[in-house]
Amino acid sequence: MQIQDLPYPDPGVPDARSGPRFLWWLGRNQLGGQLKSLAWGLLHFVSVSSLPFCVGLAVQAVVDRSGGRLALTGVLMVICGIGIAVGDTFLHRAAVTNWITAAARVQQLLARKAAQLGSGLTRRVAAGEVVAVSTGDVEKIGWFVEAASRFTAAALTVVVVCVGLLVYQPALGVVVAVGLPVLALAVLPLLPRATRRADTQREKAGRATELASDTVAGLRVLRGIGGEELFLDRYRRASQEVRHAAVRSARMWALISAIQVLLPGLLLIAVVWHGVHLARQGRIEVGELVTVYSAVMVLTYPLRHFEEIAMAYSFSRPSAQRAARVLSLERTTDAGGSRAADAPTGDLHDPATGLLAPAGRLTAVVCGDPDAAGRLAERLGGHPAEPGPSVLLGGVPLDELPLDSARTAVLVQDKDPVLLSGTLRDLLDVPASADVRAEAALAAAQCGDVLDALVQGSLDAGDPLDARITERGRSLSGGQRQRLALARSLVTDPEVLVLDEPTSAVDSHTEARIAQGVRELRTGRTTVVFTSSPLLLDRADRVALVHEGEVVAVGVHRELVHTEPRYRAVVTRETEDEAAAPGTRNGRAAPPDPLDDEAGLRGPLDEIEESA
Repeated sequence: MQIQDLPYPDPGVPDARSGPRFLWWLGRNQLGGQLKSLAWGLLHFVSVSSLPFCVGLAVQAVVDRSGGRLALTGVLMVICGIGIAVGDTFLHRAAVTNWITAAARVQQLLARKAAQLGSGLTRRVAAGEVVAVSTGDVEKIGWFVEAASRFTAAALTVVVVCVGLLVYQPALGVVVAVGLPVLALAVLPLLPRATRRADTQREKAGRATELASDTVAGLRVLRGIGGEELFLDRYRRASQEVRHAAVRSARMWALISAIQVLLPGLLLIAVVWHGVHLARQGRIEVGELVTVYSAVMVLTYPLRHFEEIAMAYSFSRPSAQRAARVLSLERTTDAGGSRAADAPTGDLHDPATGLLAPAGRLTAVVCGDPDAAGRLAERLGGHPAEPGPSVLLGGVPLDELPLDSARTAVLVQDKDPVLLSGTLRDLLDVPASADVRAEAALAAAQCGDVLDALVQGSLDAGDPLDARITERGRSLSGGQRQRLALARSLVTDPEVLVLDEPTSAVDSHTEARIAQGVRELRTGRTTVVFTSSPLLLDRADRVALVHEGEVVAVGVHRELVHTEPRYRAVVTRETEDEAAAPGTRNGRAAPPDPLDDEAGLRGPLDEIEESA
């Protein structure tokens, strides 16, 4: 796999049983790239390690006054230089390719898992942890994958040089062959402690990232309740904990680096001392001493990769563990399905709650618990957070359909939809039936002022659809983002559209127009709206009250508000004391309800619509 071939057509099925198993799976799936990196690494390291032998031969040729051997040595050094240059160039290319392709594979796996789990992902894993895994952790995993082949090449080079020294000069070669394994293994006792400190640092950094992500997501609310400084102090403390943990981890790695410098220096001293002693006795030539000395000195270069692979594994193991934990999550239902991919049509029915949404009608659902409403909306979309009986669409269980077919048939827009950066045209470029034009959807969602705001912020946009949207729509208000998301859902034009509080951030006048626009645009299509707004409820063909996980009342808004106290309590925000005293409101006599006058049903709802 080359970088230009990304993304992968199929990233594969990962081994997510543990972090090390996941790293091993990644390495096996990049075997071709690993072998390329190993081959170029061997060429580079062997060429570097051959230079000392060339230097020794050159020195000995000078001592022996042999011009032929000196010329031959020069040719060998040129060949080694070419090998160093070519090997280093292509080793870097292969290593970067391995790093990028490994990181891309992990990101594709995470994106696929997020698409499979939907909103259920953040119910099982903190949003900040998902962000940490898909950013910093991906980089560390890629680092280990690409460093593994370079370390293998370095280790093989050390073995080759030790064998070569034993053959070339046994007396000094024995010293080097014994000393080099000591150098390579000397830091092993320190690695567990360094790994623990690295794990602690990553854990604290993950918690700080989660806190920052959650704080930014709720920043508008925090400012509204005056809690911004409180959460800022919490993040400041978490950030300081990360800094202290990073300093402790850096101290341990600094000690390991110091040992990697000190021990080779001691080995060089031992080689020189023993070599000089042998040279005085006439047991070795000057060129042989220079060769062995230079070889030991050059070997510190491949030996550094022993430290790097230890660091890479220590940092990547907890990252791989977090990635494996996310990738090991499974849907409560099979994403493949057991039926054909044909999207069914008909009534939408949830056996667990008894909710029925007739085909081609606008059904409103009132639920006093917002979290329960969100879970029910997920169930209606065919991706429940908990096991249970499947939702039926036209009598066909959604759990038995392939995930793509279920999501094509039923589209769920949650209460906090995300807007990605790009143009408005890109935002509305979604899989759709092509029966609803973007202009009609924007008009139904009352996005006129949103278009004006986007055009003003994009001076080079002649067409409003070419206006740019910032990341997550930060430049827009909450109500404007909500209306753009609603327009995107309307453009999709699914067989069943489920909207969870689609107008909670807009004013009543705009809400009344949206209610009328959605009703007209979705004529003949099944629409389910989770809301407690009287303006939306009054436009619904059918209203269902869900209490404690069951549908307890069905009717129309004006009927239920009179006959069902629990419904009235949710819709009118009526307290228990007020509900117990039907003739009073807030401790005072209540004025006549316009809805009680059959001859004058033009109450506040209709007056709002007229003023709008």
